Amino acid sequence: MRTSYSNTVGNKFYQKIGNLFFAISMADGSVHTKEIDKLKAMVREKWIPLDDIEDEYGTDSAFQIEIVFDWLLENEKTGSECFKEFNDFYQEHKTIFTDKIKKLIIETSASIASSFAGKNKSELMMLGKLQLLFYPE
Repeated sequence: MRTSYSNTVGNKFYQKIGNLFFAISMADGSVHTKEIDKLKAMVREKWIPLDDIEDEYGTDSAFQIEIVFDWLLENEKTGSECFKEFNDFYQEHKTIFTDKIKKLIIETSASIASSFAGKNKSELMMLGKLQLLFYPE
């Protein structure tokens, strides 16, 4: 798929998606190994084939999702601040969030939430916030 945005915005796009997926994982207060494994599988299976954007090192930008996720985990960020960062980026760049992208984000988020003992109340609330962000009516 060809994208209509620059590599800089593309890299930021994937970084902010990393923030969102971290927020989903962190919704219950901790990130589980199964959630990390599911995230990595989804990045390789669904996100890398999505476009041809590369970072400044020539690596597929979709890997920014994992890199940012790992950084957030190491730096003990909260899910709510990460969701807010994603929300802010989304509000500024709504046009790059096609229906296909929104569906993939929701699919990945739901898969991460389900990967460890099913979806709990906190994760369901975060998924609901995401759904309302994309489809407010």
